Amino acid sequence: MTSHRQPAVFAGHGSPMYAIEPNRYTAAWTALGKSLKRPDAILVISAHWVTRGTWVTAMSQPKTIHDFGGFPQTLFEIQYPAPGSPALADRIQELLSVPVVLEENEWGIDHGAWSVLKYMYPNADVPVVQLSLDGSMSARQHYDLAKQLRPLRDENILIVASGNVVHNLRTIHWQDDAQPYPWAKDFNEFFISQMAANHHDLLIDWERYGEATHLSIPTAEHYWPALYTLGLQEEGERAAVFVDGIEMSSISMLGFTVQ
Repeated sequence: MTSHRQPAVFAGHGSPMYAIEPNRYTAAWTALGKSLKRPDAILVISAHWVTRGTWVTAMSQPKTIHDFGGFPQTLFEIQYPAPGSPALADRIQELLSVPVVLEENEWGIDHGAWSVLKYMYPNADVPVVQLSLDGSMSARQHYDLAKQLRPLRDENILIVASGNVVHNLRTIHWQDDAQPYPWAKDFNEFFISQMAANHHDLLIDWERYGEATHLSIPTAEHYWPALYTLGLQEEGERAAVFVDGIEMSSISMLGFTVQ
């Protein structure tokens, strides 16, 4: 990594409750934020903004979005008042080969973003822009789109992708001491091993891996962000795990950087 290049980050964000119930994962996000050179802005790719086409937030003061239900009122009261960056939104539009919609009204900073950023940058004083996930794209197309964002890393932009490598809400157990399903451990370990070996093609074509994959990724929107971080990896860089674990039996909290 060059001395001025920002790493690319993937954070397994897990339950929204982590925003008000600190744990070893939130401690890892805090430590990561403290270890990084302060960026000029942050670009977030969150599992919770899936659109038709590619959108990017371009407002100067994005709102905090509470895109969930059934949680305590305390969670809905959290605000993450980071400024936006219309200039970064314009730069992203320049870099991407697909048509980009500049979103200035409806979206903002969703919980896939602020639940992690509130620990990494608790003062909410670094501008934040979000890039949506085009739901019509294939895994390969998402990975290739991420490559087009690589120049941002040399422009002191921190790119944080937020999702979960294993994410099956239909099978979760809510108790804190729930044991991971064997298939969840299997796919999580497969992902780490292939990432360490730089075998990105096997992770892009994840559907070929077998039953563990389909149980781990019943829908792809939480998995796609991990492919963005892999796609941002430059030649000579390595991926490194900074936290790992499987919570509620079927949610991977794997977090990694490339640098």
